[in-house]
Amino acid sequence: MSLGEHLREFRKRLMISAAGLLAGMIVAFIVTDPIIAFITEPINHVAENSEQLVALTFDSVTSPFDLRMRMAFSIGVFLSAPVWMWQIWAFIMPGLTRKEIKYTLGFLGAALPLFFAGCYVGTLIVPHIIELMATFTPEGATNLYTAKYYYDFVFKMMMVIGVAFVLPVLLVALNFAGILSGQAILRGWRVAVLIATTFAALATPAADVVSMLLLAGMLVVLYFAAAGLSLLLDRRKRKKQVAAGLDPDHPVA
Repeated sequence: MSLGEHLREFRKRLMISAAGLLAGMIVAFIVTDPIIAFITEPINHVAENSEQLVALTFDSVTSPFDLRMRMAFSIGVFLSAPVWMWQIWAFIMPGLTRKEIKYTLGFLGAALPLFFAGCYVGTLIVPHIIELMATFTPEGATNLYTAKYYYDFVFKMMMVIGVAFVLPVLLVALNFAGILSGQAILRGWRVAVLIATTFAALATPAADVVSMLLLAGMLVVLYFAAAGLSLLLDRRKRKKQVAAGLDPDHPVA
């Protein structure tokens, strides 16, 4: 394809992606009420169990509409993901070999479910964080959560936990690219366990030991699964090199 044809193809894919995002935003805007009710449930729980004033606040005339638009955009991105991801894939796929297509689909097939699983775990953890932080409010003070800040906090926490669940797939990808060996990943298990435990301790209330252990356990299991898969890939590469008459300990530059 010529440069002009590439640009026309890119514009076509971009327009379809934008249309999908717009449709997703419209659907998301319609269902913002139950979503707002869901994410503000921790605030209601804190208010019911506290003598202090606890409420979600809007600090400007347009804040309620702005919040719904922010929610519509972020949720619309998720709802329209099959559309825009397929458009990206359709644009780059002609330039990939059959082997690259197979591996790319494999990595995406593993990363997407893990990411959404992490986001779901985030919805279980965030309420505990909000309730825990409210316990540090001095007596006589109030907890007035600005709607924009509150939604950003909930959304970013879900993203962070979702990305944390995808990190093992990244480790496997680095191994596949020859940057990290399975042995190197496995040797770092102590640091991985420490990081997972610290992250889980920060993301869950101090008194909720069960939630902390469950989150840390899931992250550690994913890490060891990535290490195990990387070791299998290294073993497979080594066998191929030996079969080809190469010395796997001294690869050709």
